[in-house]
Amino acid sequence: MKKIINTTKAPDPIGPYNQAVLVKDTLYISGQIALDPATGELIKGDVKAETKQSLENLKAILEAADMTFENVVKTSIFIKDMHQFALINEVYGTYFDADTAPARETVEVANLPKFVNVEISMIAVK
Repeated sequence: MKKIINTTKAPDPIGPYNQAVLVKDTLYISGQIALDPATGELIKGDVKAETKQSLENLKAILEAADMTFENVVKTSIFIKDMHQFALINEVYGTYFDADTAPARETVEVANLPKFVNVEISMIAVK
């Protein structure tokens, strides 16, 4: 019933979970942080660079499931500081067409894995 989606073009999970799970036509992608899949190193400091790397990781997982950002119906963004929302949104907006952008929530949290500034998860449908 479910198919596990993993790709070497996105970072390995840092816990007991998979990059994504496909159930019928719906893809549930685990939250991605700014880990460089080639080096395993964190991109830290600049929230725009972190956001871009998180989205590139999500893009790689979407591609592994034969999908694109056009298939995304819902995103969840977790940020350490709501004052950085505009910077995150600036990068995020380059990945979606405003007319067909997915539903979304953005939540400020106390901490994120590896103490990064942003984590993004997605749901996509074929």
